[in-house]
Amino acid sequence: MAQSEEQVPNQDEFWLFGYGSLIWKPPPHFDRRIPGWVTGYVRRFWQASQDHRGTPTAPGRVVTLISHEYWSTLTDDPHPSPPDNKVWGVAYRIEAAHVEEVKEYLDIREINGYTIHYTPFHPASELHPDRTSTTSPSGGASDEEVLSRGQHPIKTLVYIGTPDNDQFVGPQDPQQLAEHIYKSQGPSGLNRDYLWGLERSLEELCPESGDEHVRDLMEKRDVRREEHEQHGAFARRGSVNEVRRSVRVG
Repeated sequence: MAQSEEQVPNQDEFWLFGYGSLIWKPPPHFDRRIPGWVTGYVRRFWQASQDHRGTPTAPGRVVTLISHEYWSTLTDDPHPSPPDNKVWGVAYRIEAAHVEEVKEYLDIREINGYTIHYTPFHPASELHPDRTSTTSPSGGASDEEVLSRGQHPIKTLVYIGTPDNDQFVGPQDPQQLAEHIYKSQGPSGLNRDYLWGLERSLEELCPESGDEHVRDLMEKRDVRREEHEQHGAFARRGSVNEVRRSVRVG
């Protein structure tokens, strides 16, 4: 990825871009959290998860970033690219004293098919109300000063599961994908909670930060949940009726 001098951070800065669970489950030791976006990608639930939201025998699904160049060659993805080619998320600043520790933590957390890349991050025009602090103990630039840089993006590290990694599953029928997410779970919890957490977190960033791919899967997951609950209620009613018949026969 091309990098301009404007995008190279200070030596004591380490910025991380989160577009999946990192939005609501941040890394340790961050002192700033800034909402914004990257361009040149689409976000898709096309990465298998054997270690967090699934198992080796029944992998779940988590998001990865797909380069727009690669995505544009596909003919079987029903979801469009995001408006203005923006993939929303958050950037975290890690102080120099904790950089190595946090990178080691992330290498373990993102080990299942993800590799390190760098991309320019564009801060949103307004700060998220839940930001942690405007100035760091080291006296670095405040969030307002970062945002006032205008057209100058921030160089961020990002973990991406590229199409050539073993866990990449590629395009899937949205209904089948939603059903797969609904039934999957792993050491980090239910796969559907990951989907729900992502949709909720994106909606909380700003009015235009939603993702149609995520939203559509969420709507299909809700339908799947309703069907599951109705089936469960029907099964319970059937069991009660069987018990009543048994009582009458007895």
